[in-house]
Amino acid sequence: MTDPKFWNLFFDTFLNILTFLVLLTGLLGLVIPVFPGITVMWLGTLAYAVIQFMRGEMGWLGWFLFFIITLLMIGGNVVDNIIITKHMRDKDVPWSSILVSFALGIIASMFLTPLVGIIASPLGLFLAEWARKRDKQVAFDNTKAWMKGWGWSFLAMFGIGILMILLWGLWVWLG
Repeated sequence: MTDPKFWNLFFDTFLNILTFLVLLTGLLGLVIPVFPGITVMWLGTLAYAVIQFMRGEMGWLGWFLFFIITLLMIGGNVVDNIIITKHMRDKDVPWSSILVSFALGIIASMFLTPLVGIIASPLGLFLAEWARKRDKQVAFDNTKAWMKGWGWSFLAMFGIGILMILLWGLWVWLG
């Protein structure tokens, strides 16, 4: 148990498993509309990079792959908001209703459960639009546009998340 090779292997394995679990949590968290899954995944790779750097095991390839993962995170967050907002703005949903939707989703996810956040966000949009237009069908149509935007956004973000995991796996394997 005093063999340094054992402890080094143990720590590498522990770090890899922990980082992978953070990446998986972020990926699965994308199901929740207001959960910043891509950012959580990036934070996992940031922690991995910092630890590897402190151990003297961060080479140019690791930095390059971390840079690509960072660009994916930034691009993913921008694309996420553009896709959802575009679908809602195509239906002339005002920013105030969009903000109500996002705020209810975030608050419900933080204080209740993430599953409640999944329901609260479109429900918030429906209620805001119903109060604004006084027409259930218009509110429902606008909420459908939000759900359609979220679906496309989820697919894009999930693809980016898978790519981030693959790049991190390449980093571990080649690093």
